[in-house]
Amino acid sequence: MRKLLIIALTSAAAFASAIPAAQAAQGCGPGFHRGPYGACRPNRPPARAVVVPGGPRMGVFYHGRGYWDGHRYWMHRERWHDGWRYH
Repeated sequence: MRKLLIIALTSAAAFASAIPAAQAAQGCGPGFHRGPYGACRPNRPPARAVVVPGGPRMGVFYHGRGYWDGHRYWMHRERWHDGWRYH
């Protein structure tokens, strides 16, 4: 029994070493890969995130312009009794 097990393990190891490794390029060449329909496509780097600054925010003081209330800039504005007071 022991000899049969050793023969089976050595034949399995010989068979496993005879299987060729898979090609990463899949026949397309370096820098390309297979697409979902089998055509060769170029490898692209991942897309970069683009940060775009937002527009003016309401209730924020902008230097040289004043406060923005959604419609226009107010130069002299301050909080007064749960609201705004303009000078």
